[in-house]
Formats: sequence, structure tokens, C-alpha cells
Amino acid sequence: MTRAASTGPRVISRIGRRAVRVLIVIVVLLVLAIVALVTWANIVMQGERGPALLAWRDHRVAITSTNHSIVLTPRSGATGTGLVFIPGAKVDPYAYLYKLSGIVEKGVTVVITKPTLNLALLDQRPLSTFTADAPEVTRWFVGGHSLGGVRACMLAASTAEPDVAGLVLFGSYCANDLSHTELTVLSIGGERDGLSAPAKIDAAKHMLPSSATFVEIPGSNHARFGDYGVQPGDGVATISSAAARSEISAALARILVGD
Repeated sequence: MTRAASTGPRVISRIGRRAVRVLIVIVVLLVLAIVALVTWANIVMQGERGPALLAWRDHRVAITSTNHSIVLTPRSGATGTGLVFIPGAKVDPYAYLYKLSGIVEKGVTVVITKPTLNLALLDQRPLSTFTADAPEVTRWFVGGHSLGGVRACMLAASTAEPDVAGLVLFGSYCANDLSHTELTVLSIGGERDGLSAPAKIDAAKHMLPSSATFVEIPGSNHARFGDYGVQPGDGVATISSAAARSEISAALARILVGD
């Protein structure tokens, strides 16, 4: 056997070993990236205990929790209208109990989703996953806060979903065009929102039907749509949580109940 012929298998063997080492490195990096993503996604902005307790102790509201949602049901005077509400990115779903319990007092059932990895855009479960939690509801709205609102816009546009009567946005705006639809739309913004600023909401209003209702809460920032403390990049609220709740409840009632 010649020298050239004998070195051939060794060269191939070295290339093979290098390929295996590169593959191992890629797999390790991929696993580390997944672990980092999961860890980051599960570090959420926790709901504040005080406001949540006010909702739990409200005798007009029944609250139950499932593996995928929190269901707020009126103890009396149910209207047959429901709202599936999607939290903002990395915000504890329980942070919305107090703000949303106000509309439940008026007879509207609210189902707050528990998004996959706390990120609404990663949650590909159909709307029916959540509407099934309240089979007595006959008229559904879908809504959300911040990136949760972006996901709500997508669900409202999906032909695969049950009929959706309308859309509710808290400090949010759509990335997909709903201007051609007949949806009833309510967009609530905050005057001092540093993330979904009023100018951003105004710039995206052409994505919504011309009949959409826009409400701006004076003194409210992005985090005032829930109760989870300070959010990086946000403005400073000059309105109390209780006053913001009152404004939110009144705006929702005009659309969902007709008050």
C-alpha cells in the first residue's frame, strides 16, 4: 500500500472526529439557549398581593384557577358576555385580577389566560381552549395587555376560531389588519404609558375598524393596566390603581354591557 493510500483513512477519520465535536458543541449551545430562554421567561413581574386580595374577597366575584387559566365569574346577574384576556409578556396573570374584577361585578365573565412560558406570542392554543372554561357564555370578546393585545388581534382575525364579537386592547395595538372586519373594538391607552405610548397607538389605529372606540386614561402608565409594580421603560403614573380600575371598568362596561 502506498503512503498516500494509507493516509487517506486517517484524514477521513480526523474530519469525522471534528464533525462530531462540532455537532456536540452545537447541541450543547442549543440546550443552553433553551435553558436560558425558559429561565428568562419564567422570571415574571409578580402580581401585587394587596390588589389581588381585594378581588378574591369581592363577594360579587367567584374566582377559580385551572392549569391554563383564571376564571372570574359573576355570582349573580350574568349577562352571557365573556372576555378572554391575555396578559402582557412576562406579567403574572394574577396581576390583572383587581383591574378586571370591576367588569365582572357588572355581569361579564372573564377568563385570564396563563400563556405558554409567560409569553403570549408563543402560546398557540386556540381560543376555544379558554372559552370552554365558561360554557354558559354566548358572546365572546378577546383582549389583552401589551403583547397580549397583539396576540388577541391575531385570534380575533383567525377564521379557525369561534365567532368573536369584539376586541379589547389595554396599552396595545394590532400588528395585523382588522380594518375590514365588523368587530366591536375598544382600545384603552394610558396618557403616561412609556411602552405603548399614545403616539404609537394613534399610528396603528388604521389597523382597526373605523368604528373603534379609543379611550385614554389621564395619568395612567403601562403598568397601571395591572398591578405588578414598576416596569422598565415605563412612564410614571400619577393616577392611583383604584382610580385606574374605575376608568377601565367604565370603558369596558360601555362596550361589553352597554352602560
